[in-house]
Amino acid sequence: MIIDLKDLKPAEKQYYLQHVVAPRPICFASTIDKAGHVNLSPFSFFNLFSSNPPVVVFSPSRRVRDNTTKHTLENVLEVPEVVINIVTYDMVQQTSLASCEFPKEVNEFTKAGFTEEPATLVKPPMVKESKVKMECKVVEVKSLGNEGGAGNLVICEVLRMHIDDSLVDENRKLDQRKINHVARLGGDWYCVVNEHNLFQVEKPNVQLGIGIDALPASIRNSKILSGNNLGQLANVHDMPVVEPSFDDNHLKQIIQYYSINPDEMEKEIHSYAKKLLNECKVKEAWQVLLATS
Repeated sequence: MIIDLKDLKPAEKQYYLQHVVAPRPICFASTIDKAGHVNLSPFSFFNLFSSNPPVVVFSPSRRVRDNTTKHTLENVLEVPEVVINIVTYDMVQQTSLASCEFPKEVNEFTKAGFTEEPATLVKPPMVKESKVKMECKVVEVKSLGNEGGAGNLVICEVLRMHIDDSLVDENRKLDQRKINHVARLGGDWYCVVNEHNLFQVEKPNVQLGIGIDALPASIRNSKILSGNNLGQLANVHDMPVVEPSFDDNHLKQIIQYYSINPDEMEKEIHSYAKKLLNECKVKEAWQVLLATS
């Protein structure tokens, strides 16, 4: 299916984009106007764009339905400060409730059952129930258009973070498994980040990986190893060599049993290497693959 967005209605553009550009972190923004009216609203057009200076951006878009603007946008134009409260699984239903289009004088903290907690540097209050809060000053608000669905980039400098002690270890490092972030997808769909769906990918550093094009042809053209598996193997900095000390009973059994049939032996070796790679045992997988080279 090929879609030209210029041929779609605004609601259709929104539908497709929100389903495929996902999951998106949620900015739960608390703001205040000059008269002191507090607003609390979630936005999933949100992310980190700079660490020095520390800058995050969220976008209270114009409503597709009637092209009206949101109270959050009106507030930051009057008082250029915001607290961004991070949404976790234990508060997602209340957060969704706060997204209702209540009248301007209605406080979403009260409607959604959240507790106002005074911020230390900015005027808007923090959400006490959120385990991570960021006090921000609004550096700039950039309009992306005047039609329904057009975004308004609220560019924020993070001044101070408040992190619940339960999320950090004795070295003041965050444990990703404890945060339980919630992210937005399309329609009514959300997802939660927890230890059951987290996985690690070894990040390349200043040393370059050898690249998939440098893998031996028998590995590169394997019908067993996936693209992800090849990526793991190709992320080493130097082509591995056979280590005489490597000892693996299962590998010995494969070689002994399939030695008279090289094609079948290669399939079994690649299958075993794939299992090791899925367990993030890259060094061991390389030794298995090099065993018959």
